[in-house]
Amino acid sequence: MLKALGRAIGLAALAAATAAPAQTYPSKPLRLVLPYTPGGVVDFIGRTLGQRLSDQMGQPVVADNRPGAGGIIGVEVTAKSAPDGYTLVLMDPAIVINPTLQDGVPYDVIRDLQCVSIVGSSPLVLAANPGLPVKDLAQLIEYAKANPGKLNFASAGIGTTPHMAGELLKLRIGAQMTHVPYKGMGAAMADLVSGRVQVSFGSITAALPFLRDARLRGLATTGLRRSGALPELPTAIEAGLPGFDVDLWLGVFSPANLSPQVLGRLNSEIRKALEPPEVKAAFAKVGVEPRGTSPDEGAAFVKAEYEKWNRVVRDAKLKGAS
Repeated sequence: MLKALGRAIGLAALAAATAAPAQTYPSKPLRLVLPYTPGGVVDFIGRTLGQRLSDQMGQPVVADNRPGAGGIIGVEVTAKSAPDGYTLVLMDPAIVINPTLQDGVPYDVIRDLQCVSIVGSSPLVLAANPGLPVKDLAQLIEYAKANPGKLNFASAGIGTTPHMAGELLKLRIGAQMTHVPYKGMGAAMADLVSGRVQVSFGSITAALPFLRDARLRGLATTGLRRSGALPELPTAIEAGLPGFDVDLWLGVFSPANLSPQVLGRLNSEIRKALEPPEVKAAFAKVGVEPRGTSPDEGAAFVKAEYEKWNRVVRDAKLKGAS
């Protein structure tokens, strides 16, 4: 009898201790690390989401730009933080590309990080300098094959989604193009407009102003369906490349070993933050579609993306390929 009572008391104490973090969380400001410079899609979405979470959770969510090394610096800050729910990172597919592509990445994306939720999906847009004699993707492919090595494609940096989209295109069409990495899409767009490079995959956020005033020519987008921000452009699949799907998805990650209660609270708050019409409208302006997932769904998606880009790195024989 006494033993049973003791066990019951122990279980009740354990349940109370386990519930305590969820009941008191958050009790101080949260930090949302943004691993790129201000002005890009990660920065915009991060600040929009952070403000909504601040309003819902009653604590400030502070945007912390930590650019460098294709996002590695900001992700490392998060991976090595305490797993208490107060440090999060918003990151794009480079989080799964860098560990395969680059040597010495100081974290394991599967072991050291927890996907709280995928929060958005956006296609890339393939744009060309108007001086290049191509009007669509088919003409670009024909030109690239007829002029091996003469095309340069710009990206936001080694290991970024625009870089990998260019490598995937090279593999698919069997043509040689030279990769020119920049420190962000802003610099890449500037050189694309000036003609120093001829083509680039980029976020809709970065390319849209130049497409609208005809300083760049849009050729295709990379989603499964046309982008609401650029409905006049066909997808690459429509334009003749079956299966060419590149998603500039965005996900919120925490350090691994976050308590289930805090993880559940964060996931619930993030998914709730994606629902209001004003949030959907803000995302749509930069070509992003809100997309909430459970932690398990997010983890499965991240693993699948890791495997997808690992194959591209290997098949393209890029640095760091295994």
